[in-house]
Amino acid sequence: MDWEAFKLSLLLAACTAGLLMPMGLILARWLAFHRFPGRGVLEALVMAPLVLPPTVLGFYLLSAMGGNSSLGKLWIAIFGHPLAFSFEGLVVASLIFNLPFAVQPMQRAFEALPPDVREAAWVSGLSPWRTFWRIEAPLAWPGLLSALALTFTHTMGEFGVVLMVGGSIPGETRTLALAIYDRVQAFDTDGAQLMSAILLVFSVGAILIANGLTARVGRSHG
Repeated sequence: MDWEAFKLSLLLAACTAGLLMPMGLILARWLAFHRFPGRGVLEALVMAPLVLPPTVLGFYLLSAMGGNSSLGKLWIAIFGHPLAFSFEGLVVASLIFNLPFAVQPMQRAFEALPPDVREAAWVSGLSPWRTFWRIEAPLAWPGLLSALALTFTHTMGEFGVVLMVGGSIPGETRTLALAIYDRVQAFDTDGAQLMSAILLVFSVGAILIANGLTARVGRSHG
């Protein structure tokens, strides 16, 4: 069992969820409650990682973060090391390819809120910020939990984009999914089976916990 790769996967998933949930929440709420020219194009861009092959998305991200790109040169000038093939590069890539998994569940949850509930809160004198915390967030909580579970578990198991952007550097960019691939390439089927089983149990367990919490929240609001 490659515990180093497992810990790196957990760290990557935690960083991705921690950074993406607040950003995704703002974007999801904005898309749910506002109509503006180009909204369909923006939604299509958000959902693009779902339909793009991981190698294609990984190629574009690698090109954008490479040493010859503007972003890559700026990163090297500031931090002294390349963004591509680093853990920081994996986090940036993970934020992008997980964007639809964070935004879509939260957007659908906000869209399901009755408009008269928000209007009643405003008439009662609540500011938009207090309306969000007291009305919108508690009612949309199942969508937020689903977004968190999907983002975390998808990051844990992502392979194609991680391989393209980060390679498989031990202790730096080799996640559990890449470690499984390396074991298969080395004909170590026992090791690959063990790590695959751990990843499967972990992922399914996270989804079951999120679904259970969502069901409890739904019953409490029922």
